[in-house]
Order: sequence, then structure tokens, then C-alpha cells
Amino acid sequence: MIEEGGAPEPPRRRRRRRASENAGDRGILSVFDGRRPGVKWSTRVIHAVLLVVLIVVGLGPLLWLAKSAITPTVDTLRTPMALFPHGVDWANLSTAWSTVHIDVQFVNTIWVAAGSWAAQIIVATTAGYALSVLRPAYGKVLYGLILTTLFVPSVVLLVPLYLTILNPPLLGQSLINTFWAVWLPAGASAFNVVLVKRFFDNLPREVFEAARTDGAGPFRLFWSIVLPMSKPILGVVSVFAIIAAWKDYLWPLLVLRDPALQPLSVRLPTLQAAIQLDVYLAALAISTLIPIALFLVFQGLFLRSAGLGGAVKG
Repeated sequence: MIEEGGAPEPPRRRRRRRASENAGDRGILSVFDGRRPGVKWSTRVIHAVLLVVLIVVGLGPLLWLAKSAITPTVDTLRTPMALFPHGVDWANLSTAWSTVHIDVQFVNTIWVAAGSWAAQIIVATTAGYALSVLRPAYGKVLYGLILTTLFVPSVVLLVPLYLTILNPPLLGQSLINTFWAVWLPAGASAFNVVLVKRFFDNLPREVFEAARTDGAGPFRLFWSIVLPMSKPILGVVSVFAIIAAWKDYLWPLLVLRDPALQPLSVRLPTLQAAIQLDVYLAALAISTLIPIALFLVFQGLFLRSAGLGGAVKG
């Protein structure tokens, strides 16, 4: 590097200049500290140890469940950490799927998760759009009331919510033992409304003004402008909604009393005492397929800071 006078730039000044250029991306260790042999190898060892610990803690239980799902009960009880001492029993999966009728509960779980996802997406996007983009005169009051509900424990709402589902106003017919009893309460998620509203607040207002100038109405603005720009937050809310519905136990247990309608989260604890351990573990392994698939599909939204940055910024 040549200075203005023609003399070469001193090495120390060059290092300072590069350090100032990389100041925005600097972490705990600077670039120069990371190049030192002692620091470099020690950080690599620490990273490797942390990676192994995370794999054992996070992935270990899932791998053990997958192994136990195709292992006979005797081997699981005697040598739970051994790797197939007496072979593989693939019949556990078929028995759990057909004989125990996990397939029925699996389909029920998909219906519950899909309906809860649709209800939460519709309510969160429309409410967030109204509060952030349309901005009615009573918007601040309504937003304050929505924030207030976040401080109410969910357990406190069980009794009034159950009575509402038992005798819903205007309908005159109980929603017990119907999927609507799970779908409709799932849509009333204040957290999703706040999350989507905060994301919409950070969208460029110039685009909205240009669309209004071109004659776009509220619905056209919502459908053609806002939603296509909100794919990151829609993906985040979708994953949260499906995972929450997939693992929910208490509310489906209260409103879905018919075993033919119960999801896996409710039915599996009931079947635990009636089936063998290897078949039960196979059923548990089957129940984890959708959450694992969702993580593999949407892992980029969680690993990229841009996916959540716009949702929580401000």
C-alpha cells in the first residue's frame, strides 16, 4: 500500500487500517488474535468440544429413540446403550402404524396442526396488517389490549375458554369433539400478532404509498405487496404454530374426548400401558417425523440472522 507521498505504508498502520475496516464484523477475538498459533488452536479445540457436546445433548436422544424403535424390548431393557445386540426388529414400525392404529392419530395430528397453522396465520397477518399498515384511529388502544393478554397465564383461561367451546355464542351447538375446538382458540395468539406487527412496521412505507398511488386498495395491498415481502416472518410463525400444535397435550385432551379424533400427543400416553415397550418407542419415533422435517426445511430461517432480525427489530 502506497501513501500519498509515495512512501510505502508501514505494516503497523496497515494492520490498524484493516482492523478498523473489519471492526463491524469483529467478535470476541480480533482478526489478529485469531491468527496467533496459541489462540487459534485453543479456539478450535473449544469449538470442537462444544460441537460434540451439542450433538450428544441435542441429537443423542433422537438417535437413541430411532435405534430403540427397531430394537426388541429385551435388548432395550437389558442393554439400552448397545447397538443392536440381537439384530433389528423392523416389525415394530409396522405394528405401531397398523396394529396399534398410530396411523389414525398421525392423520389427526396433521389435521390439528394444519388447522391451527391456518388460523394463526390468518389472524396474525390480518391483525398485524391492520395495526401496522392501515393504522386505524383505535389501533393503539387495541394493540395495548393485545399486549395485556400476554401477561395473563394460559392456565387461567382454560375454564372460560372451555365453557365458551362447550356453549359457543350465536352457534347454539357445542364444538366439543370437533377439530374447530382446537383450531379457533389457536388463532387467538397475541404473541404471533405482536411478532407480525413488529415485522410489518419495518417494511418500507414508500412501497405502500406507491401502491396506493397506482390505485391498489387495502386488500390488493395486503395480498400483492405485504404478504410477498413477509416470507421470513410467515415461515417463523408457521414453524412455531405447527410445533406448538404438534406437542400440545392439555387442551386437545379436554376438547377431543373421542379416541378416534385424538392426536398423537394425547393418544400415546394412553396407549403406553397397553402395548409393548418396543412398539411404543416405535410410535414415539413416528411422531417425531414431522417436527424433524419442519426443522430441516426451515432451518435457514433460524440460522440466518436476517430471518428473525426484521421480526424483532425495533
